[in-house]
Amino acid sequence: MEQSFLEFQNVSFQYREDSPIVLDDVSIQVNQNEWVAVIGHNGSGKSTMAKLMNGLLSPNEGYVYVDGLLLSEENIWEIRRKVGMVFQNPDNQFVGTTVKDDVAFGLENHGIPREEMVKRIAHSLKAVGMEEYEDHEPHRLSGGQKQRVAIASVLAVAPSMVILDEATAMLDPKGRKEIMHTVNQVRQERDVSVVTITHDLNEVTLADRVIVMNKGNVWFEGTPRELFEQKEDLQSIGLDIPLVSKFAHELKGLGLDVKTQPLNHEELMDELWTLHSTT
Repeated sequence: MEQSFLEFQNVSFQYREDSPIVLDDVSIQVNQNEWVAVIGHNGSGKSTMAKLMNGLLSPNEGYVYVDGLLLSEENIWEIRRKVGMVFQNPDNQFVGTTVKDDVAFGLENHGIPREEMVKRIAHSLKAVGMEEYEDHEPHRLSGGQKQRVAIASVLAVAPSMVILDEATAMLDPKGRKEIMHTVNQVRQERDVSVVTITHDLNEVTLADRVIVMNKGNVWFEGTPRELFEQKEDLQSIGLDIPLVSKFAHELKGLGLDVKTQPLNHEELMDELWTLHSTT
């Protein structure tokens, strides 16, 4: 049985007593070294979940456990060493005058010795392909480059989990693809859990598991392939499926025996080639 790293137990949350309930009795878990995508339309509670995961918010009811620790005011900084977060707008995270200074900021806050700090900065920037930009000013970088630096700043602290809260929302399609590729590479090289909070269904194809939020509740939990089989149900809550999956559904509607729900163009081409070879 896989070991849980993060767990919500019957978590409920609302910002004020007179405001709507954002999360209602939510119980989920994220296992060690697992990639979980949390999706849902605006107001579904997904970004609130992200803030609860590393203690930016505290639940009104229920419990949040991180690596076996019950999240509380007493251990909040220990939790944040274990769970790093990358936000939608990287400009809000920059504090240094150079890329290197910015990555060093979090390490200084955690009291990392200088010799170790130098190693971590170099390793983290290399992990995201930004080692040649260490002396550049962050505000002169492209949107995708800024997000890579933001990811490097989180990785330098060596967390066990990285949360990306709509981290690609402000990027163009090319930038989004590059960031997801970077995250995938980092995950393969390090033992790190990843949680991506997103409204872009194309991003969930890399995840091991998907949690769909709707009106503060867990509406679906399963693999990306299982999720994309739920075309009509997804549309009923205001979500859609990627173009590749739509095409596969159309082919099935035309009577073609498409056995596998493809997650990308390569899988779709393989499926079509298989169909062609058997006809």
